[in-house]
Amino acid sequence: MSQNTGHFADVSGATLHYRRSGHGEPVVLLHGIPQTSHEWRYVTPRLAEKYTVIAPDLRGLGDSSRPAGSYDKKTLGSDIAELVIDHLGFKKFHLVGHDWGGPVAFSVAAHHPDAVRTLTILDVVIPGDGGDFSQGGRRWHHAFFRTLDLPEQLCFGREEMVINWLFENYGHRPNCISEEDKAEFLRTYKKPGAFRALLEIYRALPRDAEDNRNILSHNGKLKMPVLALGGDMSFGRGLECIESLHRVAENVRGGLVRNCGHWIAEEQPGFLVEQLLGFYDEFPIH
Repeated sequence: MSQNTGHFADVSGATLHYRRSGHGEPVVLLHGIPQTSHEWRYVTPRLAEKYTVIAPDLRGLGDSSRPAGSYDKKTLGSDIAELVIDHLGFKKFHLVGHDWGGPVAFSVAAHHPDAVRTLTILDVVIPGDGGDFSQGGRRWHHAFFRTLDLPEQLCFGREEMVINWLFENYGHRPNCISEEDKAEFLRTYKKPGAFRALLEIYRALPRDAEDNRNILSHNGKLKMPVLALGGDMSFGRGLECIESLHRVAENVRGGLVRNCGHWIAEEQPGFLVEQLLGFYDEFPIH
């Protein structure tokens, strides 16, 4: 199967939409907020020349279903493991997570260490790692989105304003996400329940931190090879990303993505693909 096609799979408590393309060893790409699997549009074609690329929409987002409750990253990670391992039959795979997709990917790797051959984390830190997830309030929207009830009231009917602000301020350039691509992301975030799901993903942060501390205490640091990359401009996480992963994993490499803000897969897709291809060549599944 070489064409990027959309599919649906039922997992425990949700229906996930995912895109599949290419052939070869599986690579699973997990998007962030306020994005969907569309985030990987520049990365997928090149990876698909050599790998099977699976890009799901997280529970509650994109074209996946939006059940009530259960937006902690352990649950979202369980969705991904069920999709990839049980539904698609891939017993070992490479895993990439950007933004909130990063903590989801970490949870998959922590709970299914034998299945995740390599883990790549893009421009995010891991909840419960001992660091400051919200940069001392610099990422102001974290506290706002976690506030009960008020964000729903203020943002209802204004989803486009909120999401456009993030796109125009968190990249190195204000126009790094095109108007056409913004429209595709907004298409799903304006659906009933989508903004609620977005908020619940943020509100689960304390539980995420506790879950991660518990599994790290029980199992120790991750053992698989980890690649950690952070954008060096604007709201890019910079070296915070690799510093965070050093606290939770043993075999970590990476660093900065130059001339890049938060949207690594869209601002510097060529660099990202080169990093991934080199990483996977060094640590093949077979």
